[in-house]
Amino acid sequence: MRKKGNLLSLIPYYIWILFFVIAPILLVVYYSLLDLHGHFTLENYKNFFTSVYLKMTLSSFWYAFLITFFSLLVSYPAAYLITKTKHKQLWLILIIIPSWINLLLKTYAFIGIFGNKGPINAFAKAIGLPNQQILFTDYAFVFVSVYIFIPFMILPIFNALDKLNPALIDASRDLGASKLTTLRRVIIPLTMNGIKSGVQAVFIPSLSLFMITRLIAGNHVITLGTAIEEQFLTTQNWGMGSTIAVFLIIFMFIIMLITGERRKGAARNGKTK
Repeated sequence: MRKKGNLLSLIPYYIWILFFVIAPILLVVYYSLLDLHGHFTLENYKNFFTSVYLKMTLSSFWYAFLITFFSLLVSYPAAYLITKTKHKQLWLILIIIPSWINLLLKTYAFIGIFGNKGPINAFAKAIGLPNQQILFTDYAFVFVSVYIFIPFMILPIFNALDKLNPALIDASRDLGASKLTTLRRVIIPLTMNGIKSGVQAVFIPSLSLFMITRLIAGNHVITLGTAIEEQFLTTQNWGMGSTIAVFLIIFMFIIMLITGERRKGAARNGKTK
């Protein structure tokens, strides 16, 4: 009876997955097999492997890597310091609060900050420097993206660090390991699942960015997200846009497999013990 009850309780979940996950993916795959006139074709997939789209894909991965790298570079020390503070939950909330603000509002705020008459250029003018073109550059795009994604990187890393047994760190130091060795050989390996979750939360969305790309970087940065937007809204080529979306889904699935937690080995070891 319990098994039947459990199965019945999962029905809404399966219905949700069917209509809002599987059905949209199948619809995207269907449109990717159509040309501009609605005829079945594989030409879209052939076009994706041309130099233009391959270069765009490599560019997307490069910027996603930079955003993830700098997010991790800032988030890991920040999460580690937060775990050492007395009011760590308060500091964590202060970091999370900016993520509640609408993404479009934050993007427009940075347009004002980086603009020719913004505070950065005003400060540069005050110290005698010439007017700087910050907006519509790839540097501004990476900076704003890192700022937006930092909370999503900090949270899983903080949870992993907060659950870390301090006795393991004490044991490492008692055995003569330096702070750097303890960090490299004990802390980072034991919090790797948190790092992987943070990488998932940042790298995957970074591949499909389009609004920040348009508003902050202009036409200087082209990603898979901006290409999909252009194919659907500008050229009205839904087939090519869907094809890019199919490959984006495949890339996301591969990244999730690579960065996913592997607990089968640990489970087996636990059973044998």
